[in-house]
Amino acid sequence: MSNLKIGGVTVNQTPLDWKGNLDNIHKAIREAKEKNIELLCFPELAITGYGSEDLFFSQWYPKKALQQLQALLPLAEDITICIGLPIRLEQQLYNCIAILEDQKLKGIVAKQFLAIDGVHYEFRWFSPWQAGKIATFDFFGTEVPLGDMVFDKKGITYGFEICEDAWRGDKRPGYRLKDRNVDLIFNPSASHFAMGKSKLREELVTESSIHLDATYFYVNLLGNEAGRMIFDGETLVAKNGKLYYKNPLLSFEDYQVHEYNMDHGLPPLPENSLDHDKNTEFTHAVTLALFDYMRKSRSAGFVLSLSGGADSSSIAVLVAEMVHRGCRLLGSHRFIEKAGLLGKVSTDASPKEIIGQVLTTAYQASENSSQDTLDSAQFLAKSLGASFHHWNISEEVQSYSSKIETAIGRTLSWKEDDIALQNIQARVRAPIIWMLTNIKNALLLATSNRSEGDVGYATMDGDTSGSISPIAAVDKYFLLQWLQWAEEQLGYEGLAKVNALQPTAELRPQDQHQTDEQDLMPYSVIVDIEKLAIREYRKPADVYLILLEELDIPAPLLKNYVTKFFRLWARNQWKRERFAPSFHLDDFNVDPKTWCRFPILSGGFTEELAELDQLD
Repeated sequence: MSNLKIGGVTVNQTPLDWKGNLDNIHKAIREAKEKNIELLCFPELAITGYGSEDLFFSQWYPKKALQQLQALLPLAEDITICIGLPIRLEQQLYNCIAILEDQKLKGIVAKQFLAIDGVHYEFRWFSPWQAGKIATFDFFGTEVPLGDMVFDKKGITYGFEICEDAWRGDKRPGYRLKDRNVDLIFNPSASHFAMGKSKLREELVTESSIHLDATYFYVNLLGNEAGRMIFDGETLVAKNGKLYYKNPLLSFEDYQVHEYNMDHGLPPLPENSLDHDKNTEFTHAVTLALFDYMRKSRSAGFVLSLSGGADSSSIAVLVAEMVHRGCRLLGSHRFIEKAGLLGKVSTDASPKEIIGQVLTTAYQASENSSQDTLDSAQFLAKSLGASFHHWNISEEVQSYSSKIETAIGRTLSWKEDDIALQNIQARVRAPIIWMLTNIKNALLLATSNRSEGDVGYATMDGDTSGSISPIAAVDKYFLLQWLQWAEEQLGYEGLAKVNALQPTAELRPQDQHQTDEQDLMPYSVIVDIEKLAIREYRKPADVYLILLEELDIPAPLLKNYVTKFFRLWARNQWKRERFAPSFHLDDFNVDPKTWCRFPILSGGFTEELAELDQLD
């Protein structure tokens, strides 16, 4: 095998940012040339960005992508460039990889299998390519082959599996590439981040190198590209079942160039060198997602209603860690510049000073708020360096309550009006925190988590209100242990008071001793029911019978928990439809716009719950 230096580029792109995207590509190619890389692969849809959504329907968008590709031709000298873009042929749109060489378009490979599960909706825009088929494409007057092809570079034959292509078992294109004796298979991907997914990719790449008898090179997109999905920028190289290269994930850079010599002579990576800690993955993913969301939306920072409880405190720490991690990865000056903070903080500002600029918090007390949560919020904000405000909403709550009492002709009471009296406190907090957000030209951070989304334990236009909901895709049980981890492992000592509190909404009078788990059920049980009911689509009776074997919970109590979950799930779909955009972080989520669709109006599992009730 000849000595061929190959490379992969991960890029943080943005739909419709044609200049910025092309600039990232240009810089990456120049760096690759400086490293003497001869064959360079970019990720899937790197020119446009994967998250272009219904822009793919248009005629002009793929055409403009072709113009961007044409602009790259002069750079394809002394290097072969493989890069992803959408291409329309005979009114069908295909997800393609273009191969540029000798300042010409050498050929185009089209994706054969489209992702249609979870956050992916590729069949909405693209058509799958037929295996073995080759057509011709008119590229500005030049006929170019398009389809299922292999290529050659210095005697090394190479081909492509584009993202989903590789996950189709015996049907995957890689087996046909093996039949054609390819030496190298590239997998340019736009594979969304999820905790634990990197380990699955490592297994895919190493096993592929055995089964397909080829060096397997995987390269993924990077960053919070378009708002919801996060790409981790993973680059992997495997040969003969051994992993030879893996990069640090979730970088704050605009692009990264990774090199690998086909005649490597390097030892494989030790298995114990690969870190798959979910707490670390979660932290790195959310901090990058927040950073990209802030800078791409051209916002000046974040505003947070900091209650002193687990949800809002976790978000405050994640914003602080965004700054700390960004400064470590980029250096303070580059972080400040990239975040759009030049002139707002000095270029040699400390991370704590930067946090004071980008994170504004407010504790909004009601008559039912405790000194413990005030102390918790204030202690945390001070330890982080965040700006902290404290005001009381009792006057506003009383104003609304008195008006409605006059209108209905009676006094409100906790016995008759429990939900209304709780919700008005949460809703009254929204207008003033939004006002502060507008004044700051910032993003308001909503604080709902996935467990609350499951059962509707959130006040619409109250704690659900926000520009972005960073933790809406993770469950409360995970968050509670993450907060302990963040205090101990990341050194956020300001979480000490938060971690000493029992989660509570603090919306009822304090003598009622309200807690979240008394209102609902243990958060660990919500996770167990959710997995079976929502992720695995099981009916109530099946969920109950499975958990009866797995959990040490008395049968009548477990039956009540399962019944409550299904009733609340069905009743609260309208809330999930209205939640602020959230990041996809776990192996699934309950966001109806990106994963889990459920009818807003339904019979509410009436017959299914009656079946459950009949079980012993």
